[in-house]
Amino acid sequence: MNIKRAKEEIKNTIEAYLLKDNYGSYEIPAMRQRPVFLMGPPGVGKTQIMEQIARECQIGLVAYTITHHTRQSAVGLPFITDKEYGGKQYRVTEYTMSEIVASVYNKIESTGLSEGILFIDEINCVSETLAPTMLQFLQYKTFGNHRIPEGWIIVTAGNPPEYNKSVRDFDVVTLDRIKLIHVEPDYEVWKAYAYEHEVHPAVISYLNARTENFCRIETTVDGKFFATPRGWEDLSSFIKIYERLDKKPDRDVVGEYIQYPKIAKDFANYLELYYKYRDDYQIDEILSGTIRESLCNKLSRAPFDEKLNVMGLLLSRLSQHFKKVADQGDRTGLLMEELKKVDPETDGNTSTSMVERLRDVRSQWSESVKQKREAGLLNRREDFLYRDVEAMLLNIEETIKKSSKNNMEEDWKQIRERFQKETERYDMFFSESGKSLEHAFDFLEASFAAGQEMVLFITELNTGFYSMKFLKEYECERYYQYNKSLLFKDREDEIRSRITSLGK
Repeated sequence: MNIKRAKEEIKNTIEAYLLKDNYGSYEIPAMRQRPVFLMGPPGVGKTQIMEQIARECQIGLVAYTITHHTRQSAVGLPFITDKEYGGKQYRVTEYTMSEIVASVYNKIESTGLSEGILFIDEINCVSETLAPTMLQFLQYKTFGNHRIPEGWIIVTAGNPPEYNKSVRDFDVVTLDRIKLIHVEPDYEVWKAYAYEHEVHPAVISYLNARTENFCRIETTVDGKFFATPRGWEDLSSFIKIYERLDKKPDRDVVGEYIQYPKIAKDFANYLELYYKYRDDYQIDEILSGTIRESLCNKLSRAPFDEKLNVMGLLLSRLSQHFKKVADQGDRTGLLMEELKKVDPETDGNTSTSMVERLRDVRSQWSESVKQKREAGLLNRREDFLYRDVEAMLLNIEETIKKSSKNNMEEDWKQIRERFQKETERYDMFFSESGKSLEHAFDFLEASFAAGQEMVLFITELNTGFYSMKFLKEYECERYYQYNKSLLFKDREDEIRSRITSLGK
């Protein structure tokens, strides 16, 4: 299955394992909860989805790469203690708590999350001395003498033997005690993720044209060559930082992430063209409504790669607009929920001033966000939005403090006016994004009329996380018009094939 389906399966497993009966006990006892074992090539996102699952399920996460551990750190250190058996004293060897088990208890103590995921990576690559311990762990959920706390689900991951010569095969007894999930790379699933997490448009447009280079791992007489989804995402992050520093990555820089020389060279050349097209076509001018006939004619006669690159540039800039709308909408929604708590109509208490109410709400908000942040329950976007809301609450509090005349109704009126400005900002972003989308259609229609290239553009809009959120609210007639031609999933492949043959 692909990584998206694997993620859904793990979430379903967690929901089932954490279901309790009327007496508060788990419906499936801990000893009967099979550990999940993700088997797949390196870099497909096995580790990354664990963080997403923990946040979405609002549970804890403790992650370890087991190859970094010795038997002592996994099992614990031995010590001698005195025991009495049958009236006689004996010296007995016991073990300190495993570092891994202790980390789970530390997580519970620091976050207050009594349920979570213990994720062990590269579990089938352990050393010979640690192998029996791992088998014991999978079968009995213990490290040494110490058991994993109830409510903590064990998820493990490993690579197939063709990718790692250190892989050890599990015996049937062990395999019969785990939930085995085979994960395969899937570009379409990754592309949806890439749009949501703003992977560099050059990477997306390149892989749209050369999907076969998305995940390639080969071993030859000259060594190991590979390009993985993780490599593309990390390269994307580095390219964006380089651009902020006014630098351009060359072939050597690309090769540091894409360790497949032929692909690295191909992408480096593609990136050079990307920067050229970005300068030539002036995307911001197009989205502001300046449609030049010369550029339309140029694009209509351009080769396939250039068309894809320009559409990628358009989609990337549009996605930034759509994200701004989504962020402002979510920010405004969060702020509204907090301001409702100081509404004088909510309760009849007039003894507390508006400033005191705002201070209490902001304090509770700050403490709640701090706990979520420390527990790892916020992704980067959520963290930024929560920080923005905290700053807005502080700003409103300080504004009321300076202008307040101890009149609850007047203070509340001023707060409502301040909130209305945030709503107006959302409306402005929404309107600007709608105009930009219409101008993009104007440009593409002038370049391709109702050609097949337009269907590719629509397909990418349908893939984008923020574009789909925007199009649920914005009624774009041309989007729905062109979308009608997308009746079957394999339609896109047919169109790509035709355009490629025309460009040759």
